[in-house]
Amino acid sequence: MTTLVVGATGATGKMLVKQLLDRGINVRIIVRSSDKLSTEIINHSHLSVTHASILDLNNATLAQHVDGCDAVASCLGHNISLKGMYGHPRRLVTDATRRLCNAIKANSPTQSVKFVLMNTAGNRNRDLSERVSFAEQVSIGVIRFLLPPQADNEQAADYLRVEIGQNSPVIEWAVIRPDSLVNEDNVTAYELHPSPIRSAIFNPGTTSRINVGHFMADLITDPDIWNRWKGQMPVIYNKTST
Repeated sequence: MTTLVVGATGATGKMLVKQLLDRGINVRIIVRSSDKLSTEIINHSHLSVTHASILDLNNATLAQHVDGCDAVASCLGHNISLKGMYGHPRRLVTDATRRLCNAIKANSPTQSVKFVLMNTAGNRNRDLSERVSFAEQVSIGVIRFLLPPQADNEQAADYLRVEIGQNSPVIEWAVIRPDSLVNEDNVTAYELHPSPIRSAIFNPGTTSRINVGHFMADLITDPDIWNRWKGQMPVIYNKTST
């Protein structure tokens, strides 16, 4: 089994890559720099590294990187800085998701490829009637207007939900929605829900990055877990936060 991971040097992406390598999965990563990866990861025999910015790769090259992959996982996000939040590319997550899906389609795989996208609990699944208070709707609207990463996350998930949909012959997808992200050293008990069980604005839970990586790896490697959550946007909380 082979998985392409983008956003692999991010705080959550590193966790996912290690989880996959520990399970014996062949992992390809596309990174601008591998300096943030540990020696254990960078020297792993199952890891293949391409140094590039994913949006700078042409379509043919990107299709080559995706070719032969059983799954593609995106942990891309915007740096918490003025340049990261307001500079270009404004639609990093959306553009990468679209281009990766187009690369999958270009290869005409004989079996469907899994696409696993890390997102946020502050994004609604519009396929479901998720209850959101008026105050939260207003707050999210303000955040969407002031902080471009919010709109980027929403549009990336909507691309999978609407453009790829539930019946694509070559792409199956799941969007993972953690709440407030925290750092922990070890995987702990966590809960999964089809929709948020608390307000991401007024009563947020917590989700450790290592738990997100663990769940994303489970989706990629465990057919039963994948069949439970494919085509959905599960919300993940650390168990102690509820």
